[in-house]
Amino acid sequence: MPRDPRFDILFEPVQIGPVTAPNRFYQVPHCNGMGHQYPSSWVEMRRVKAEGGWGVINTEEVEISHTSELSPIPEGRLWDDSDIPVLARMADAVHEYGALAGIEPAHLGGGASNNYSREIPMGPSARPIDLLEPIQTRAMDKADIKAFRKMHVDAALRCKKAGYDIVYLYCGHDMTTFTHFLSRRNDRSDEYGGSLENRVRLIREVLLDTKEAIGDTCAIAIRYGVNQLPDEKEGRGVIELLADLPDLWDVNISDWPNDSATSRFENEGFQDSYISFVKKVTSKPVVGVGRYTSPDTMVSLIKNGQLDLIGAARPSIADPFLPRKIDEGRVEDIRECIGCNMCVTGDYLSTPMRCTQNPTMGEEWRRGWHPEKIAERKADESVLVIGAGPSGLEAARALGQRGHKVTLAEAGTEIGGRVAIESRLPGLSQWRRVADYREYQISQMANVDVFFDSRLTAEQVLEFGADHVVLATGSKWARHGIGRHNHDPIPTAEGATVLTPDDISAGVVPEGPVVIFDDDHYYMGGVMAEKLRLQGLDVTYVTPVAEASTWTHNTMEQAKIQTRLLQLGVTIIPFRNLTSIQPDHVELACVFTEKKETLACKSVVMVTMRDSEDALYHELMAVPDHGLKSVTRIGDCLAPGTIAAAVYSGHRFARELGEPVVEGVPFRRELPALADD
Repeated sequence: MPRDPRFDILFEPVQIGPVTAPNRFYQVPHCNGMGHQYPSSWVEMRRVKAEGGWGVINTEEVEISHTSELSPIPEGRLWDDSDIPVLARMADAVHEYGALAGIEPAHLGGGASNNYSREIPMGPSARPIDLLEPIQTRAMDKADIKAFRKMHVDAALRCKKAGYDIVYLYCGHDMTTFTHFLSRRNDRSDEYGGSLENRVRLIREVLLDTKEAIGDTCAIAIRYGVNQLPDEKEGRGVIELLADLPDLWDVNISDWPNDSATSRFENEGFQDSYISFVKKVTSKPVVGVGRYTSPDTMVSLIKNGQLDLIGAARPSIADPFLPRKIDEGRVEDIRECIGCNMCVTGDYLSTPMRCTQNPTMGEEWRRGWHPEKIAERKADESVLVIGAGPSGLEAARALGQRGHKVTLAEAGTEIGGRVAIESRLPGLSQWRRVADYREYQISQMANVDVFFDSRLTAEQVLEFGADHVVLATGSKWARHGIGRHNHDPIPTAEGATVLTPDDISAGVVPEGPVVIFDDDHYYMGGVMAEKLRLQGLDVTYVTPVAEASTWTHNTMEQAKIQTRLLQLGVTIIPFRNLTSIQPDHVELACVFTEKKETLACKSVVMVTMRDSEDALYHELMAVPDHGLKSVTRIGDCLAPGTIAAAVYSGHRFARELGEPVVEGVPFRRELPALADD
């Protein structure tokens, strides 16, 4: 299908200093949990994006010195020449498809603890580092500043040798040595402190040093958070002072949790109002981000003169082929980012990145999974998938893509399972995209049939006559209270009202006051508290840990969630376990001292664990000689987890059906080589 002419502007080349981007699709630097620890996975993930049409592909932050390293987080690494070959592999892979390769050298100063190198961090002033560790920076003297400048020049020369086209100065997210010099926390009394001009001096010097060293063949970019300074005037002032010195401005907002805010708290394009002034200040190309997935929005940003290049991190993760789909007139096939930040957890947990929408993310090298390609079926076999939640939908979609005859049976009357339910909760509407994408793809497949109101018995399943049966029947929230802190059911008196998120999502309005007991620690407890408080109920959120929704530190939402709950008037009681439930009160116990206290309430919402809906599976397995080639549980039916885990489970089943069984580790690993003594 030909490209819609309205989108032609997105495929125009853009001159960036001495290099030319082939189009306006620009994958900005983003972390991925791979870096120097999983280099082949890191390279292949970026190569696939270049194949998908992104005109510029950047690394994440790349450490330029052992004096500023982020162990155990596996970022890129360029400490000396021995790191060049790995980085060169990525540049070469990106160049295969005509894209430009960008690299983000970084020195984080007080943003790094140097746990591996054990070097003392340095910064403009003596201060505790940004992380909650008992470490302080030492103040840089003139010799340190001279060494710092040389460090960047040496790194730039290595970047050029590795084949990179765009080399960054990382001045964003309030987490680098450059931003610490810009900050008012910089209390130096010499020419590098005081006035804004003085605080910008180090950036200017390194920028000019870098241009002199490699600017003949490499573009020099600045990545800058326009709002990281105390006031808007200073944020603009930095760009005015440096205006046309760099070849490219990559602008965003600080800090990272704000720049990569989830869809629960920010809509697409939420950064537009912050960065709209930049094109008025500089004549150089400007790239910005905003979780853009709509090509119409992208065109508008270009035509309105706000951006020259459409930046993306998360949308390029959810769909590495987004540009190619626009180019080929397949906009409806874009797998849109839902803004859940599951990708960010890879960096926080120091493991290869995963994505709710794109189950192949992080598996491109180690499993050989491609986001758009899948092997044809090995046999002409039919598959009955029971349950149209995220795992069942993805299994049906991928099986259909392989050419299997697929029947998808849903007990209810709508597509989506838990996604359909949860997307109606406060802030989670964009999560509906998980179902919408798969529903559309399935609708285009003649070999996939969908039936609603089809709650099947074991007898009906066997009568259907499919070769393979897949149980994707999901899970339900439990009332018993068993969880991380209670290994037995919580004692509950007769007449006490105990509800679950399933009840609240179905429209049940409990009698207040309400206690939310959260021993799950992801988003659901906070969402339940928000929903009930918005309905006017008196809500107390009780949790055995230190704060609300504590696992969402990994998705960079925890502070926003807690702030919202407090602003709504939700009472948060941390470090308390729920030990018994009565009709008019609950009994709590301190998790440290076990001291008891009572709290008046009329209803309790239990957010502790989920029970798999696997009765049909066990019924089928109890039938002797059932004649099926396989009966398989996937997603929450196998073990409740995240939506990302459910989608991955469905995709993995579809990939592996009919393929040879792999003995031992089912994916490739990179093993360390032993150095010579």
